Amino acid sequence: MKRRDFLSGAASAVAAWFSRSAFAAGDDSMPMHDMSKMNGMASMSGMHDAMQGSELAPVDALPAGAPLASLRTLVNESRTPGEFRATLLAQPVARALVQGQRDTVFWQFDGGLAAAGKGDTSGPVVGPLIALREGDRVEIRVVNRLEQPTTMHWHGLPVPPDQDGNPSNPIPPGGEHVYRFTLPKGSAGTYWYHPHPHMQTAEQVFRGLAGPIVVRAADDPLAAWPERHLFVSDLKLAADASIAPNSMMDWMNGREGQFVLVNGAREPRIEVVRDERWRVWNACSARYLQLAFDDGRAFAQVGTDGGLLAAPRDGLTALVLAPGERAELIVRAGQGASQARWLATQYDRHKMAMSHGSLPPGPNVVLADVRFAPGADASRADASAADKSAALPASLRAIAPLGPARAQKSVGFSEAMDMHAMHQPGASTRAMPLGMKFMINGETYVPGRATLTSRRGDVENWTIANGTDMDHPFHLHGTQFQVLSREFDGRRIAEPYLAWRDTINVRPGEIVHIATVQHEAGDRMFHCHILEHEDLGMMGTLRVI
Repeated sequence: MKRRDFLSGAASAVAAWFSRSAFAAGDDSMPMHDMSKMNGMASMSGMHDAMQGSELAPVDALPAGAPLASLRTLVNESRTPGEFRATLLAQPVARALVQGQRDTVFWQFDGGLAAAGKGDTSGPVVGPLIALREGDRVEIRVVNRLEQPTTMHWHGLPVPPDQDGNPSNPIPPGGEHVYRFTLPKGSAGTYWYHPHPHMQTAEQVFRGLAGPIVVRAADDPLAAWPERHLFVSDLKLAADASIAPNSMMDWMNGREGQFVLVNGAREPRIEVVRDERWRVWNACSARYLQLAFDDGRAFAQVGTDGGLLAAPRDGLTALVLAPGERAELIVRAGQGASQARWLATQYDRHKMAMSHGSLPPGPNVVLADVRFAPGADASRADASAADKSAALPASLRAIAPLGPARAQKSVGFSEAMDMHAMHQPGASTRAMPLGMKFMINGETYVPGRATLTSRRGDVENWTIANGTDMDHPFHLHGTQFQVLSREFDGRRIAEPYLAWRDTINVRPGEIVHIATVQHEAGDRMFHCHILEHEDLGMMGTLRVI
């Protein structure tokens, strides 16, 4: 597979990026393998600084091993049944994280104490959980106390286009906006919320602006199972405990912090005394999570982005969540006391290298230490309940396949780099680096321009083709979709199970076929959910008429 090359001399270094599909015009967009034409770049030390960024805090700078923190819950200000009304403030919050260093300033969504003008530093560095039910009428006021515009995207929820925080509807600094929507029947699932301002999404999320949403159904077959929420994010800290800016490598590959956090903490302790339902969010900007236990124990998957599967997928020992994806798992306590580490194991997403080939996959990362103690501290009534919930239902819900399709859509991921622009003085020190292009259908995102057009209510089959040399997760706003099949090297394989999703990984050279339908007219976004790539243009607008 073609990769980015690197050529060095006695006093200079040449770095460039290759576009597998050369959409950028002119000689300034150059394949990485043709490096002999380039000269006169910065010194090796300057290149390293530009590529890697400033010195980072050591990986043991954050404490580990505390009990898993419970997520804060956003308070419902309404007393009317079937109505949820609340306030979220986006604002800077200082927290003492690294001993002997200055406080780390996050940008954080707060409710409750924050409504009185105080930053809530009592809970995890995660936005509060928004707990909703199917049929709820939702009204959430978002107040922007940042120094830049923001929006609120309700990731995965079926909300009207003008209520989904698209980049064209920013909340200015000091402003506020009330989002209103009603959750239809069938919308139960595991979702999340985060900002979506163009060219500022990555920064706002990596500084802390994200939080979980759970929508429940009245007829949930797993309602009796104890539930655990695991919101996974990562954090990149400089040596002085400040949140580090993106390096050039972060922009190219997507940002991966040296700290992987679960509910805002490093390697928390979890105690499982009976079989549990785990809701897991991958809220990282670019990190892929291949979930597994280090002792190889099996678990079951019962849900995806858009809620429960038709039937459990039992006996799994690993499951990949791309950035933005969620899953519901059944983790069993077992028959006797034991311990295991919950891991994000190695996953090769073919990150770009500044030398020949791609970067190797990173090492396994410990997400949590888990102690399995079946029956511990359980009353007789608890034990009886556990016995009743131990048998996983063979059927979870009915999912009908979408179809027949009335239209076809094609989405192609590509990338190209303008070498002339990238070599301009200061190109690597700008907030948005010059010359880097991540594209959909050969173009970078332009606000207000429709990339594709669909008709409201029409079932469509889409092909998502990845013409680059690295993985890209595809996300579609405003609806869920069903994966029909995957195609690689001319071989097409049907998806083995039916599920509702809003985010799906597409490997290099792969084509993913999906079926979807939009139910409301308006503009919807679709994009790569590596947030740096989205900010650099790998995003389009679907105009629904």
